[in-house]
Amino acid sequence: MKIIYSKSNKAEFNIASEEYLFKNFTDDIFYLYINSPSIIIGRKQNTLSEINYEYVSKNNIPVVRRMSGGGAVFHDLGNLNFCFIIRDSDGLEQDFSKFTLPIIEVLQELGVEAALEGRNDLTIEGKKFSGNAKYFAEKTLLQHGTLLFSSALTDISEALTADPRKFQDKAVKSIQSRVTNISEHLPTPITMEDFTQKIINHIETKYSDAVFYEFSPEDLDNINKLVEEKYATWNWNYGNSPPYNYTKSIRAKGGSLQVFMVVRKGIIEQLTFFGDFFSFTELEEYENLFINCPHKIENIKKILSDFPPNKVFININEEDILDVIF
Repeated sequence: MKIIYSKSNKAEFNIASEEYLFKNFTDDIFYLYINSPSIIIGRKQNTLSEINYEYVSKNNIPVVRRMSGGGAVFHDLGNLNFCFIIRDSDGLEQDFSKFTLPIIEVLQELGVEAALEGRNDLTIEGKKFSGNAKYFAEKTLLQHGTLLFSSALTDISEALTADPRKFQDKAVKSIQSRVTNISEHLPTPITMEDFTQKIINHIETKYSDAVFYEFSPEDLDNINKLVEEKYATWNWNYGNSPPYNYTKSIRAKGGSLQVFMVVRKGIIEQLTFFGDFFSFTELEEYENLFINCPHKIENIKKILSDFPPNKVFININEEDILDVIF
């Protein structure tokens, strides 16, 4: 069992590291990392329907899609992430208990009664502090989870509050739960660093073959290449979303404005504007400008810059179009 504690707080790097370790090592691995504020999306989720896009954009919060399924989670510096990668793991595909038990045991030693509830959540007094997910391929299991230690719970709520009325799709939906921080339940306060070290010490005790490992320069080069080519790209994090229909209505100076879109692989295949607004011309030609465009703010802004909406709509401007499309 290799124990690795990441020195990076970049979500793209740490999520890419999981794939790199999964595919390029043969040892069992216990991997720990802490991300700066970021949102981590499940493999089969529609990214835009899981996040508060306005809040995420305003606060420059990275959104990264992971290998495993499950729901969206918010990470910050008060959240510790743990990951087990286990070879020859037949029979463990559905069982979350084996690799959440070490966390429960550490908390018990600290005087906190935690439990595995439902399929994959760890709770204290009925409130969730850890969500867990799996990825399984070629007899190798990756199971990872969050540990809310001292996270900003208000930020979690803000970042993950999306408007469900805008989207119609069959993507995996996140289930919202009441959440809590581990630090609120400790009889004796400790730091995140102390908590992390207690987990590492416990893993050393449970696995007699445990050894520490640091990424080599070659490892770092390969992980950063994976970040550049995949985990920091719009195509993976947004474009890889399942197909969805999107609709939104706003009230602009020029009247009500509604949009309906069909989006597949992040690309707009159909777009129609509705409302009681007035326009200088028929809208079909203008609507066609958005076809085959990524549902991505930079691309939409480029269209609006080249073809200003005030040349088509009466008293509807660029901000109004951006508001309704996102």
